[in-house]
Amino acid sequence: MRKFQVVSEYEPSGDQPEAIKKLVDGVLRGDKYQTLKGVTGSGKTFTMAKIIEAVQKPTLIISHNKTLSAQLYREFKRFFPNNAVEYFVSYYDYYQPEAYVPARDLYIEKDASVNEEIDQLRLAATYSLMERRDVIVVATVSCIYGLGMPDLYKEMRVHVEKGESIELSQIARKLVSLQYTRNDAVLERGKYRIKGDTMEVFPPYMETDQAYRIELDFDEVSKITRFDVLTGHKVEELDETQFYPAKHFVVPEEMLKESTEKILKEMNERVEELKAQGKLLEAERLKTRTTYDMEMLNEMGYCSGIENYSGPISGRKTGEPPATLLHYFPDDFLCLIDEAHVTVPQIGAMYEGDRSRKQNLVDFGFRLPSALDNRPLKETEFTKKMNQVIYVTATPREQEIKKSSQIVEQLIRPTGLLDPIIEVRPSEGQMEDIYKEVRKRIEKKERSLILTLTKKMAEDLTEYLSDLDLKVKYIHSEIDTFERVEILKGLREGEFDILIGINLLREGIDLPEVSFIAILDADKIGFLRSTTSLIQIIGRAARNENGTVVMYADRMSDAMKEAVTETQRRRKIQQEYNKAHGITPHTISKAVEDILIRQKKDAEENAETELSVLKKSANLFVASQRHKLITALKKEMMEAAERLEYEQAAAIRDEISEIEKTYGK
Repeated sequence: MRKFQVVSEYEPSGDQPEAIKKLVDGVLRGDKYQTLKGVTGSGKTFTMAKIIEAVQKPTLIISHNKTLSAQLYREFKRFFPNNAVEYFVSYYDYYQPEAYVPARDLYIEKDASVNEEIDQLRLAATYSLMERRDVIVVATVSCIYGLGMPDLYKEMRVHVEKGESIELSQIARKLVSLQYTRNDAVLERGKYRIKGDTMEVFPPYMETDQAYRIELDFDEVSKITRFDVLTGHKVEELDETQFYPAKHFVVPEEMLKESTEKILKEMNERVEELKAQGKLLEAERLKTRTTYDMEMLNEMGYCSGIENYSGPISGRKTGEPPATLLHYFPDDFLCLIDEAHVTVPQIGAMYEGDRSRKQNLVDFGFRLPSALDNRPLKETEFTKKMNQVIYVTATPREQEIKKSSQIVEQLIRPTGLLDPIIEVRPSEGQMEDIYKEVRKRIEKKERSLILTLTKKMAEDLTEYLSDLDLKVKYIHSEIDTFERVEILKGLREGEFDILIGINLLREGIDLPEVSFIAILDADKIGFLRSTTSLIQIIGRAARNENGTVVMYADRMSDAMKEAVTETQRRRKIQQEYNKAHGITPHTISKAVEDILIRQKKDAEENAETELSVLKKSANLFVASQRHKLITALKKEMMEAAERLEYEQAAAIRDEISEIEKTYGK
């Protein structure tokens, strides 16, 4: 078995070695839950990689959105070039779920644009889990949604061996049952072709563009070759190979016949039930839709919306959890949940939202009651499926803390930078005080952030400070998407000195030039002034050696007390470490232009995975496909912008411009 091996020019430093040792010891002694509590900039991702290398377990890493997942996927690919690092996210470029709105008698049909390349990456993830143990899968919460059954997926594979007596027509029939289709003209993913006594098969889960060639000599397999689809060059000759299904929802023919009978029986019972309730329209609707789907299943082995019948097809009892990506992992796997304070609540919220939408479809005859079993896992089911978990976050919630056998802190930054100094000052006279503080920073050529609670206050404060001859701008959700990027760059380059906003946490870049942060109405109760939010806001000033945060309030709220206490505790530990090791913290001294270029490069690399996936799915010389690609890219761009990840949005915008310039609009 191939071992996990981290390839990096860096070695663990600061408190990384101790954090790695404690967490590895916890995994090896069987602790179910642990927490890595690491401050921003302390190298949590590298720590995660070293833990995987030490424990040698197949690992699932869950993040709360596609962008962070893409970034983690890229980083782990770099750390583990010799192991299987896979990417499992939703394969929809666009997704409008099926729904019914009774109040308006409005049925919304499912409308989706499936990204074939991401589908291939999902298949590659399950394929790797079937074939090897040195697997890391970076996923979003889509990993808790229903997937094909792993036992069937493995059982239905087609095995071909050199010297075996078989006809090509037999292999072809088996491949068709796995949802492969024949195309003798062009060999594409999920297709096969036959020329004389030679068959070529291109599995959809191959990471590179490589397919298999099977040559027969009088009904005996004489040669099996893996080759490059584009060049036709032989990669290697094999003694045997096997082909896994082209889709996750695939079942044997005999099982399919049994399940269609079950579904039709359920349909008849439900139709009678609806008629008894006087719902004749709903009964007829359900009968028509289900009968058509069953005809498609019997003829093609597949139908649109087959996932809605996954319960009866798989033989699950009503209410039983579906098979998911988690079920493809061996029992001893390790799960790392990144940004756990956001990801864990997201996992818990998936089931209820899905259930309420589907209940309407069932009540009004659009779906059978068994469609409710096509669902994400409940939080309790997810927990039950977990073997060992490490929560990774800077601000763990009480729930994670209570569950964890140990909270391992990682507080030391490789740069030696400290958490900022915190002061609490009365709100009376706050404007004059802020004016004095920002003036001090302007003289030192440093920048300031001011956080308000409302957009109106941000605008009024900007006007007030502008009248005092200060260079200031505000930023909030009504600002044009790409103007936000320019505003942030302007702050860093010194075009203005003060940035005012409501939630500057979500801006997609670090601001090492910022040495002063003013938090207005710090004592107000709400999510913008919760302990977690305050600690994260304070962390904004931790990139500068002179970082100072002033909270303006008339009282000390519980959230303020906790945030101040925690920051002071961290700062003391960091100071003691620096003193013991002779480290003098310094703000990163790169030119702003260099930093901006680096950040632009990071954004481009973060977007690279999803962009390359989209681009590979289209022939740019065909106008219709080019239009479809550009539409999909624009959607990705706007989604990135809505998440306030502006550097990534700008990278996608540049990609669109390059395509239009090279191939035409």
